[in-house]
Amino acid sequence: MELVQDPPPVTPHLSARRSGAHQTAMGPRAGAQVNPGFALLVWLTAHCSCPQAQGFSQGGLDASRADLWASANTSLLHSFWCQPASQLPRDQLSALIRGMATQQVLLRAWQLSCLANLATLHGLQDDFELHPPDLLLFYNLTQVRKANCRAFTRRAAQGDTELLANLPDQRVALQHVALACLGAPRLRLSASDLLLLGVLVCDMDASRIETADPRVLENLQRCRRLTATQQAALNTLLASSKTVLGPPSSWNLEGLRALGALATYISSSLWMQVPEAVGLAFFSSTVATYRAGRLSQRDARRFVTGFLKAKAASVPSRPKRGTGRPCTRGDITAATLRDDLFLVRYDCVQLESCLGGRVLKAHLDPLLQHPLPAECQRVVKAKLARVYPRGVPEEQLRLITSLVYLYSRSEIGQWNITSRDTVVALLASDVALENQTEAVLQKYLDHNGTITSTLLMAIGGSRLCWMSARQIQAIRPAEFRRAGALDISSCPQSRKDALYTKAREAFGSTRNTANYYRFMRPYLGGAPVEELRHLVQANVSMDIDTFTNLNPRVLQSLSVGNVTTLLGQNVGDLQKARSHPTISSWLRSLNTSALGELGLDTDPAGPTGPARSTTETPNTTPWAPHLAPTARQPGNSAPTSGSPPAHLGFLPLAVALPSSLLWLLYWGTPGPSQDCSWGTGTKASKDGAGPAPHAGKLGLVGGAGHLPRYRLQAQRTQPCPTS
Repeated sequence: MELVQDPPPVTPHLSARRSGAHQTAMGPRAGAQVNPGFALLVWLTAHCSCPQAQGFSQGGLDASRADLWASANTSLLHSFWCQPASQLPRDQLSALIRGMATQQVLLRAWQLSCLANLATLHGLQDDFELHPPDLLLFYNLTQVRKANCRAFTRRAAQGDTELLANLPDQRVALQHVALACLGAPRLRLSASDLLLLGVLVCDMDASRIETADPRVLENLQRCRRLTATQQAALNTLLASSKTVLGPPSSWNLEGLRALGALATYISSSLWMQVPEAVGLAFFSSTVATYRAGRLSQRDARRFVTGFLKAKAASVPSRPKRGTGRPCTRGDITAATLRDDLFLVRYDCVQLESCLGGRVLKAHLDPLLQHPLPAECQRVVKAKLARVYPRGVPEEQLRLITSLVYLYSRSEIGQWNITSRDTVVALLASDVALENQTEAVLQKYLDHNGTITSTLLMAIGGSRLCWMSARQIQAIRPAEFRRAGALDISSCPQSRKDALYTKAREAFGSTRNTANYYRFMRPYLGGAPVEELRHLVQANVSMDIDTFTNLNPRVLQSLSVGNVTTLLGQNVGDLQKARSHPTISSWLRSLNTSALGELGLDTDPAGPTGPARSTTETPNTTPWAPHLAPTARQPGNSAPTSGSPPAHLGFLPLAVALPSSLLWLLYWGTPGPSQDCSWGTGTKASKDGAGPAPHAGKLGLVGGAGHLPRYRLQAQRTQPCPTS
């Protein structure tokens, strides 16, 4: 039996996104053979023999040549940056987006949001069926044509809605549009409805899940996590006997395996109704899956805890630990630990009674490969303390990743950490909390260790959140540069401030504004108001994801004009994020006229109005989204998005194309191991890329009322000479 008949095409995509969390979004790493901007320049130069380049029509490239251009420049797909893309002709941008869909290129939210604005600006949104599903999540939903509503929803529902974490209103509006596409009010979602809604069901409230067609299980399998109320709804549905599994008393191993990670949410009360042999077989299968690395620790521990609770409730009560109860199951041996049913046969009381110190020392790794419940983990920690009274030795530290959260700073102070591999083992799993992270790193630094770029990339940007200000200061600027873009969006404000200072130290000597902003973007959450005002002058067109991570207090110091200029073509995205805490606190300080100036509606029932709780009682009245009419209106070949159009200068084609070439050339990404103080190329620094934004004060290139120098340089470029 198989619950999911047609696996969603983006499943590998999502898996890759999760496993590639430490990848930088700044472009190719050191060792890349060709600068993307240079590759593009060479390709177009080879095809350019006159003011109107060969193969170019008045509107740009024809479709086949545009696709050839995209396939010849795959590095631009994988190191996408929105500013240079905004200079591309319509056909090249279209080919770029189609190439991303074909190659399943992973983009982050900050890349997708501005790319969606560019696509809408150029009237490409109607080609959505050829675009990546993730990109559709960011499109202006008011531009979705009525005739395309269902097809658009079906395609968008294949994307990763977690990308909309900073756009709560867009996420709610997307669900409203999807439900409106179904037509009449839906008291019960049918199988065909669920096929259309896809992953969007993950945002729906528990009542809709309980009453939906049982095939809703297929949708729920795609959810990253379920809320407490959704978990309860899932168990109600499974207990109803309406699913393909039937009543719990008739469940079999094949059906449980088909549930995938959803089975980890099954309640202990339901496990008590499952035939014992089936439950034990599934327990063994799940532990084997976890030990093979195909199930997360969080999911495995949730399942084991619920299952063992059901088993404990089905047998007579036993004496609690510490009453002198002897080992009744037999001493634990190496063979015992290889048994996938080890935790069923040895509960935490028996683990304490039957596990000897010698076996613990020799077989710690296979023991901790089991998803031990929290009580059992505390038993193991206590036994390690008795075996190693002076602290766990370093070779064993690399094995206790799942236990590190239990250790205090003083206990970690007894450890001996001399190897970077030990630090990575202890911290890379995200189990360690604030105190553990700082203490582990300090023990490493105390033994003359250094925080290198390799270590930073291995433990991830979120670990920077728990480093002390002194430890952050100890990072050498060159190592910080080589680490690339580290995601520090989850850090508290005090750490963002410290990391911004470190980033300024690392990237402050960058020669032109474009590269400076590119390197500093992940760290602007700690930027002071002076920095942001200089970025306003530099016309950077900040994406909404970066904007929502700015310091809320600093944001209060920016005027409406500052924000409008800072966001540029992305200013319409404020509507998609107006319920975000950072945005809403700023908007509350504005009057109605200022909101109008920003293009924000004041109707909370609008398509991107304030987010609604997913726990509220569902409204049976169909929500009517502001869908675009089916027929094109005269002169509307390029519908506008929620963002105002970017002012591209309307240069003639012969000038605009070389301008876009130089823009991309200026934005060519140096490998992180290169010296960031050396511009993007010899010609770039020679021909007027301004000095770093660090000449005494924040001297960003391009003052108020002037275009940045790199843009002026691009406009001086001459068209191709005739042959």
